Amino acid sequence: MLLCGAVYFAIQIYCDFSGYSDIAIGTAKLFGFDLMMNFSFPYFSQNISEFWQRWHISLSSWFRDYVYIPLGGSRKGLLLRFRNIFIVFVLSGLWHGANWTFVVWGTLHAIYLIIYTIFQREKQIDIDAGESVKGLLNMIVTFVFVVLALIFFRAKDLYHAFYYFHQMFSPSLFEIPNYLPKRLFVLISIFFAIEWFGRNQTYALAGIARNYPRVIRWSLYYAMLISMLMLSGIEQPFIYFQF
Repeated sequence: MLLCGAVYFAIQIYCDFSGYSDIAIGTAKLFGFDLMMNFSFPYFSQNISEFWQRWHISLSSWFRDYVYIPLGGSRKGLLLRFRNIFIVFVLSGLWHGANWTFVVWGTLHAIYLIIYTIFQREKQIDIDAGESVKGLLNMIVTFVFVVLALIFFRAKDLYHAFYYFHQMFSPSLFEIPNYLPKRLFVLISIFFAIEWFGRNQTYALAGIARNYPRVIRWSLYYAMLISMLMLSGIEQPFIYFQF
């Protein structure tokens, strides 16, 4: 059940911040401004380096341009490159808040990226995960490591984070949870399917709907609008408003 909770939080924070970014982008377009894309199907990444090219693009590109590159980037040897990666991700953690949980979250991602840098092949082949079993496995492994790091991101403090891990990696990990929100699982599956089949577009839903006849396209839009009005839960602020 705790593992399901960690996965659901990973989906929640993605929907929260990606949705918030899309609202900002769409609102800006109404006034004639084009804002940069902030998320590009990050959970379909096949490695941690690709993940950070797809996740929170505005922040990661800012740290790249104003911290990583001024520190020397990858131009001054492997050890200094690792130092620069470590500094960037620790600062990224502190950007989210002055809490050791965020520092550990940033440190974990620095370790992920350093290990990937050490073991990556000299020539990378861009393989679509949908066309390769290996690509699909890489995508799943990357997602798992991201989810594990997010436990620290979500935890109140380090004690709660380590306690969560302790309880999760217990014999109960191999038990079927007593409660599984089936409707939520179906809804998430639909969202993932939309993103999967629209992953080659800038925005998944826009790319898919554009190919439909006008009647079907507008019916889909109205169905989405009605669903949001009927299925909306208790009003709560965006998670990223606290950062």
